[in-house]
Amino acid sequence: MNTDAEEIAVRRADERDVDALVEFNRAMARETEAKELDADILRAGVRGLLAEPRHGFYLVAERRASGDDTRAEVVGSLMVTYEWSDWRDGLFWWVQSVYVSPRLRRRGVYRRLYQHVKELAAGDASVRGFRLYVERDNLVAQRTYEQLGMEETHYKLYEELTRS
Repeated sequence: MNTDAEEIAVRRADERDVDALVEFNRAMARETEAKELDADILRAGVRGLLAEPRHGFYLVAERRASGDDTRAEVVGSLMVTYEWSDWRDGLFWWVQSVYVSPRLRRRGVYRRLYQHVKELAAGDASVRGFRLYVERDNLVAQRTYEQLGMEETHYKLYEELTRS
């Protein structure tokens, strides 16, 4: 398959992308944490974000079918959520739920998605930067993030769940 980043279009996700976003999130959880996510809860969560843009947004990367200008296949996605920083009087955009179809990895799909995030942020004076978390053992992803200008921080992430 000869796909490069120029064949990939990025747009904000909408209701027509729910099935792809649910499947991508389920696949990512299986790959990174060996977790099986409940599809109904996940579908409600995806729809919840789409319905509440104040919480964030999804982007999807589409690849046009060869010779077909009307049909596009969703091949990657990410979610952005917001964190207010009182230290910087602005927002950090958290990049989460990153997924690229396995057959198109290492072909610039994530690069295009992240480039689009940066372009959107450039038009929003409240954005101070981007953050994400990555599995400790996912060295390929870590190298990708570093190549795109991100740096590892000295923070560890802690959590306490009130509901699963």
